[in-house]
Amino acid sequence: MQSVPNVTHPWRDRKRPLWLLALAVPTLPFQAGALVSVTGVGAFWWWGPFFAFVLVPLCDLVTGRDGEANPPEEVMAALEADRYYRWCTYLYLPLQYGALVWACGEWSAGHLSTADGLGLAVTTGVVAGVAINTAHELGHKREQSERRLSRLALAQSCYGHFYVEHNHGHHVRVATPEDPASSRLGEDYYRFLLRSVWGGLRSAWHLERRRLGRRKRPVLSAHNDVLTAWSLSAVLFAVLTLAFGPRVLPYLVLQAVLGFCLLEAVNYLEHYGLLRQRRPDGRYERVAPRHSWNSNNTVSNLLLFQLQRHSDHHANPLRRYQTLRHFDEAPQLPSGYASMILLALFPPLWRRVMDPRLTAHYGGDLSRANLHPRLRHRFTAPETADAAPAEPC
Repeated sequence: MQSVPNVTHPWRDRKRPLWLLALAVPTLPFQAGALVSVTGVGAFWWWGPFFAFVLVPLCDLVTGRDGEANPPEEVMAALEADRYYRWCTYLYLPLQYGALVWACGEWSAGHLSTADGLGLAVTTGVVAGVAINTAHELGHKREQSERRLSRLALAQSCYGHFYVEHNHGHHVRVATPEDPASSRLGEDYYRFLLRSVWGGLRSAWHLERRRLGRRKRPVLSAHNDVLTAWSLSAVLFAVLTLAFGPRVLPYLVLQAVLGFCLLEAVNYLEHYGLLRQRRPDGRYERVAPRHSWNSNNTVSNLLLFQLQRHSDHHANPLRRYQTLRHFDEAPQLPSGYASMILLALFPPLWRRVMDPRLTAHYGGDLSRANLHPRLRHRFTAPETADAAPAEPC
């Protein structure tokens, strides 16, 4: 029998045309309006949460895990340089702001009932929340233009300080008790939300004050990235209120709050209970795949620019989403982010699903986990529990 030659086919991104599906998210308010117009059913103003937390989990269930192999090293440079992938993120912003302006027009017109107006605000809040993820992708890049787009994407949710805290705070302190954006075993989402919002704000201000101090610049100045980010949101809300009237302001505030609450829900599940251990010198070990919960569901990955491949992002923060790799050794969530966010809203269900997984990850030794303070005495020796935290690496 004649032997068949072993032909190696070059790697290619089979999902390449599908990345444009991510642009379905910023058009959710338009989709809601179209569905209401066609059907006459006002409930479709709530299309955003239905899309995010019903349709996406169902699609994840049907399509399953992403079975495509990680891109090999020899294609990384070309894949990073392919500008098609950048435009998939760039285009989110005009659609995001087009939808926001259109929503303001609907709120100001006076034909929506209170329930319908709230539904449109919640749908717009889903756009704002996922826009923070788009800002996250853009904000890690070296190009100044992308960093500016990142800040613009954050203005809708009034969460511009995330740009400072995430890059210079969270990535340094991730999976440690000192990080406000790393949730702890035994900490429910609602307690975490308060701690992370307030802690992130304080941290961003401290980091920016320290940066400006090193450069001998005043804190209260145009050089302060936190102040300029908040100013951008204030200008945006002021312009929209002047253009459409004060009727839109409560809806703008509501969608902003929902947007950053959605972001914090993602923060909650990404590092739940995971802890970097101390080295002999007292500093924390380097970030590894075992310090982030991952999910490799196909549809969620497409819609979130592979945020769910979170371990590789922490190992390589500058790496673009199309080159992020899946690690089998990273702890795995049982489902995609959308399903897990819903689970996080019900703390008893969350703990029933996630605490056994965390326990298994640490081989039953929960003294190695990032514990809520009220649980530390159960699993940690007193001298360890009372030790002063060392500086994170």
